[in-house]
Amino acid sequence: MSSTMLAGRLDLVNTKFEMTHVDVPEPGVGEVRVKVRAAGICLSDVHLIDGTLTKDDIAATGAWQPTVTLGHEVAGEVDKVGPGVPPMWKVGARVLLAAGKRCGSCPPCIFDSGPCLRPQTRGVNYDGGWAEYTMTHYQALIPIPDDLPFEQAAVIPDAVSTSYAGVVRTGGLRPGRSIGLWGVGGLGVHAVQIARAVGGAPVIALDPLAKARQRALDAGADLALDPADSSVAKQIRAATGGLGLDVAVDVVGDNVGRDQALSVLGPKGVFSVIGLSPLPLAIHNSVFFCYMQQQIRGHYGYENSDLLDVVGLVRWHRLDLSASVTGVLALEDAPEGVRQVASKEGDPIRLILQP
Repeated sequence: MSSTMLAGRLDLVNTKFEMTHVDVPEPGVGEVRVKVRAAGICLSDVHLIDGTLTKDDIAATGAWQPTVTLGHEVAGEVDKVGPGVPPMWKVGARVLLAAGKRCGSCPPCIFDSGPCLRPQTRGVNYDGGWAEYTMTHYQALIPIPDDLPFEQAAVIPDAVSTSYAGVVRTGGLRPGRSIGLWGVGGLGVHAVQIARAVGGAPVIALDPLAKARQRALDAGADLALDPADSSVAKQIRAATGGLGLDVAVDVVGDNVGRDQALSVLGPKGVFSVIGLSPLPLAIHNSVFFCYMQQQIRGHYGYENSDLLDVVGLVRWHRLDLSASVTGVLALEDAPEGVRQVASKEGDPIRLILQP
């Protein structure tokens, strides 16, 4: 095996992305080296490259490095095991990697008293999977079924699990409760599938693109609307018996959609904000908001338990990810993949890099 490998590296200071060769990592205590078989290109990767997400944004989470290998959606095979790794992890095991880890220094981490306050993200705070090999702590490994293609497995650590956690855990969706989803891209189409799988009724998807609305209907939405249609609020209230939505989810970080979602939220409704945006989020009528006992809940990522839930749904064919992979490119073609995602060429759900 060569001592160097190809990797897609981003200079966060100068926002310069390039494919280059770096040393193959060696696992330390508790670490596992994974041979990458598939790695997704997410819109947040594009936002890192184009400078929308800055080094200051990353530094605010408590840890950053000047140059980082991108890629937080990763699946592959265990290649080498370091000391202190439980014996269940053998070379050749098929795995996906959780996209984050605990910071280890905030009070909840120190006292094991709850969720980490500054979770660190793979491919952002530390090196990710746009490479031939990547390193991870063994606690980030999740086993995957033998019949699940690596390309589909790579989508799970963000595009599927973030949607799952945002809809089920943060949104609190329960069977028979209505849900509206703003944005049917890579995260949104999986949010539609998940809402359907857990019994949301009706499942209403909103997207300005006709193709995306059709994609939502194909994924199981009961209704797909153009948010620019002046009758949207009327249609949502008609579909929910005049009450409004039990759960609304922003999947893209668009303030026009956020305002619309809040305007059709029902009594005690929950607005789960998955989409990241630096723009302010406003409550335009706080009296009504309080009177209706509504809630806005910020959401970020997922927990390992969410990953296990999603893998279980996929294993037993409650979720079908076969349509989630729009295309596969060689690792060296990562810049072209980034261009396609940034320009929305071909209306991609997920493009996958394959070393």
